[in-house]
Amino acid sequence: MDERMEHTMRYAAPRDHTTAREALTTAFAAMREKGYDAVNQIVGYLLSGDPTYITGYKNARYLMMRVERDELIEELVRVYMASGDSQ
Repeated sequence: MDERMEHTMRYAAPRDHTTAREALTTAFAAMREKGYDAVNQIVGYLLSGDPTYITGYKNARYLMMRVERDELIEELVRVYMASGDSQ
């Protein structure tokens, strides 16, 4: 018997390393291009988890779904606090 068949092989599927910032930026731009209120749509998605709030245009929905919602919120808070507009 082949020695390779006696051991469990580990396979690591390639991961999509979409960052929260990339997903939000892409989705925001795609929704603005389509004429949607991007802020309202993103808030709807973050509150409900319903991906239909995000357009499929430019793969925006797929990118948003690749990132956990809590990571998206963390990124929004981080950028907001760093912007100095938090007062």
